[in-house]
Amino acid sequence: MTEHGALRLFDFRGLILDYGEVLCFKPTPEQIERMAAIFGITAGHFMKLYERNRREYDRGDLSAERYWFSFADEPRLRLRADQIPLLRDWDVEMWSNTDPLMIAWLKAVQLSGLRTALLSNMHNDMITQVRNTFSWISYFDCVVFSGEERLAKPEAAIYERCLEELGTSPHQTLFVDDRNVNVGAARNLGIRAIRFESVRQLRAQLEDLGFPILPVLSGPDLA
Repeated sequence: MTEHGALRLFDFRGLILDYGEVLCFKPTPEQIERMAAIFGITAGHFMKLYERNRREYDRGDLSAERYWFSFADEPRLRLRADQIPLLRDWDVEMWSNTDPLMIAWLKAVQLSGLRTALLSNMHNDMITQVRNTFSWISYFDCVVFSGEERLAKPEAAIYERCLEELGTSPHQTLFVDDRNVNVGAARNLGIRAIRFESVRQLRAQLEDLGFPILPVLSGPDLA
């Protein structure tokens, strides 16, 4: 028994996955540092500025240009317009290292007959990358991106939109996300939710829930 109660596979009809730091790895320190170097600041300072307006950027309230120029609103920071394309490219690149263990689990879940959805706060550059580059997008029955919906987690409306697309009720649906605030918002709507920390931790919690489709802990052959 867990805080979610004892569950069986037939209790679930759908799975909703986040993208960043769930299906893909965290950016490396080197990837962050090279972006910070454009502004001449530390990686830690860069990430504070990166997060400051990120949800508005992911939701489509800010253009790429306005988002990156907002860094230069800080005293003594400068940015040239011709540096923005490089920042945009590096931003996409550092979120494009997907985890084969999670992709393999996603595929297995979909093949089991459960409905699958991708629900991600994602700006248009990254949406284009995901839609045009990653073949695993076909393992999702539906995708809901903040940049297309003009909504962003943890707003309730974007979860409701995803459930509508998925065709499942909250109590039939499992949600996996790396951020506490997003997990909490899902639970407030009655969605069963797990905060992702690692594949091993996710597997343990899924097993505890009685969910028989578990991620493997060694590299699969995805060819």
